[in-house]
Order: sequence, then structure tokens, then C-alpha cells
Amino acid sequence: MPPTRAHQPTNQTKRHDVERYAATACRHAAWIWKKMEFDRSFSFLAPSLYMAARNRSFIILSLYTAALVRVNFLLVIFAASFKLVRRRIRCDGEVLPGGERRVSDGGGEMQEEAQRWHSAGTYDWKTKTGGPFGTIRHPDELSHEANNGLDIAVRLLEPIKQQFPILSYADFYQLAGVVAVEVTGGPEIPFHPGRQDKTEPPPEGRLPDAKKGTDHLREVFGHMGLSDKDIVALSGGHTLGRCHKERSGFEGAWTPNPLIFDNSYFKELLSGEKEGLLQLPTDKALLEDPVFRPLVEKYAADEDAFFQDYAESHLKLSELGFADAE
Repeated sequence: MPPTRAHQPTNQTKRHDVERYAATACRHAAWIWKKMEFDRSFSFLAPSLYMAARNRSFIILSLYTAALVRVNFLLVIFAASFKLVRRRIRCDGEVLPGGERRVSDGGGEMQEEAQRWHSAGTYDWKTKTGGPFGTIRHPDELSHEANNGLDIAVRLLEPIKQQFPILSYADFYQLAGVVAVEVTGGPEIPFHPGRQDKTEPPPEGRLPDAKKGTDHLREVFGHMGLSDKDIVALSGGHTLGRCHKERSGFEGAWTPNPLIFDNSYFKELLSGEKEGLLQLPTDKALLEDPVFRPLVEKYAADEDAFFQDYAESHLKLSELGFADAE
């Protein structure tokens, strides 16, 4: 099994986080200044620098203060730019190019969430390949059997992405998944930017096959370095959207209201098969395993517990190969 991912970062990890955030913040700030034609002279630092020049004994303190002001200013712009991206995904994402409304069966949100998951879920912890780095937009990866229909999500999101050229596809797709969960009533999920786009798609066959059982699930999620709890919590994402026979071979939604993110997936799973609702072999397998079933029962009885564990698992999945990068 892979090493357990540390949730309390070391000083070295914190340093790398600061470096990644600062680099991404600078790119965002530079783009915004260029876009909005801001004055980039940093004239607001003049008083501090002038004091440093007049009194050499204060030069280090003055320059340090100036640097802090600049970094804080960049981070404010950085946060504001991502807030704007979120708003555009929420609003502009409701309408397809040409004015066509997105589908009303949860397809839009589910496509964005599925795209995020199918991108990140290709990560292999042994080879450090695959993962949430934007490669799913490339035709070679979109042609994988497990990705049938995700070209719709790429097409849906592309006009929004074009409004933010400084943002990497890797960050954008993961942010779209976060927003999809939030706007449908799910938990708020932390989002840490800084992923760089990659060009080499992963090999086919790294995503779960819906026709298989528990051993297969553990094998696939094990390659990502995820746990049994992650498997069950992330399966709860099936509360959104539906399957389409022409894409996956299966037809129907998992819950009566596929537009709402809640714990109804687990309730429906425990209540048995119903006409008009879908249960995949991988869904039913959760009830047959002595480790998986107690988690299903827990999440069916306690939505808050599901939301908490889902948010943690979603974050882990979205940062595979990124959170521990040096």
C-alpha cells in the first residue's frame, strides 16, 4: 500500500505550498493587471522603500514590510480571480454556446463532476503518472471507453475557460467539480490551486469498471492510494446525474432527484432495487463487503457524516500527484 497522505504538512511541504501558491498568484495578478490595465509600478511601496533609503538601519525591515504588502496584495487578487471563475461556472455554465440550455436531468453538474473524477482517478501512485492535470481534454484520453460522453463536459466548459487564459485546465476542471457539488447542495470542498497542465495522457484501463465487484474496486482505488472509506464516500457522488445507455450501456438515475447532492444514494442502495432507478454491480458490491456495508449504513443514517467524509475524499482525489509534489 502507498504511504499515508499526511494531513498535517511538514515545514518542507508548507514551503512548497507557499511557493506554488505564490507562483500561481503572480501569474493571476499579472494577467489581471494586463487585462484591466492596472498601474504595475507598485508605487504604493514607495514610502517604505524611501524610508529604507534614508535610514540604512531600517532597510531590512522596510524591504520585508514591502514584500509582505506585495504578497498580500497578490493573494487578494488571486482569491478574487478564483471567486470570479466560480461565479462564471455557476452562471455561464447554465447555458451552452449558442444559447442552448444545459440538460435538466442533472447532466451538466454530473458531467462536470464525472470529468473531474475521471481526470483525477487515472493517477497511479507507483509510477506517479496520470492524475488531475488537464489531460482529459485531449482526444486520445477522451476516446477511452470509460470517458464516453465526457466530450460534452469539455465542450460545455471550454467557453468559460477561454475567459480565464491564465488558469490551467488542470485547476479549472477540478474547480468545476467543486462548484458542481456546491451548487447542488453538497458540502463545501477546499480548493488549492497551482496544478500545471500535462500533455501525456495516461494509459486506458485505470478507471473502475461498473460491471465488476469489490476486488476490482480495491485494486483500482489502491493504484490511486485511496482507502476503503474513500471508495464508499466517493461512490456517494452517484447521487448526482444519471447513466445513458448509448454511453455506458446502463440507463437511469441512482436517486429520485438527480439534481440534488445528498445521502439518498445510500438510502436507495439499502432499500433495494426499484423500478426506474439504477444500481450498478459496483454499487451492489458495497453491500456485500463487511467493510463497505457499515459505511453505507452510516452515511444513509447520517448525512453530515457523509458530507464530511465525502469532502475529505474529494479533496484527496483532486490532489493526487499534486499535494505531495515538490
